[in-house]
Amino acid sequence: MDIAVLLYEGFDELDAVGPFEVFRNAEGAGADFDTELVSMDGPGTVTASHGLCVEAEAPLPDPGEADLLVVPGGGWNDRSEAGAWAEYERGAIPEAVAAHHDAGATVASVCTGGMLLAKAGVFDGRPAVTHASALEDLRESAAEVREERVVDDGDVLSAGGVTSGLDLALHVVEREAGAEVAESVATTMEYTRQHAAYEPGAIAE
Repeated sequence: MDIAVLLYEGFDELDAVGPFEVFRNAEGAGADFDTELVSMDGPGTVTASHGLCVEAEAPLPDPGEADLLVVPGGGWNDRSEAGAWAEYERGAIPEAVAAHHDAGATVASVCTGGMLLAKAGVFDGRPAVTHASALEDLRESAAEVREERVVDDGDVLSAGGVTSGLDLALHVVEREAGAEVAESVATTMEYTRQHAAYEPGAIAE
């Protein structure tokens, strides 16, 4: 499974790095994953919302080349000049998300990265969540807004606030590589997983 975690100026550090670490640990635990940090501008340094400089390894793959595209949030609620709000206004990332989804990729958002997926149209008529402080903004879209920590609608996934990206990534690991691998990663990271993801049609426990 080829996984691209998309970085952009002003992204929230943990939104991206948390899932990245989960996926890389899953690789070490036997999952057939290939995970990269990518950016629209290609390899180079990207500055996150709290000032951490992160090196993107590669450009965003062409549509059809990534199996999973993960989009972090950051900078939405304060309408920062760099961050999810700026990228929502710019439009290039939502267009790329739509193109990847149209080409068959699964797309996933963490925190207010969900607003970029909403603009891409991939949430239209589908269950989705974002950071609690941006739920009202999400309700102005065509999404079916949920308030669970992680929402799995097959080829579209979303997670709420910052740390929920860990739960989203572990859910993907379990879905794609099995519960044993996911449990191994959670144990390695000393992370206690939160409640199960909301999956439409699943029987509630």
